[in-house]
Amino acid sequence: MVIQNRVKELRARYHYSQTDLADRVGVTRQTIAAIEKGDYVPSLLLGLSICKTFNLPMEEIFWLEAKEEK
Repeated sequence: MVIQNRVKELRARYHYSQTDLADRVGVTRQTIAAIEKGDYVPSLLLGLSICKTFNLPMEEIFWLEAKEEK
């Protein structure tokens, strides 16, 4: 299973830079970039902070997807 997200899409909709969002949730810009690329799975606390920033429930931002077999 892999966690997918809409962070980049929502960030653009709210006109936040990666730095803006990072400052709002207390992480670095690099962490936001890694989440958007799918290279980093946020902690529950960070995920909830992102949800609170966008005022959306967790399942509208993050979801599980089956990992494709090669």
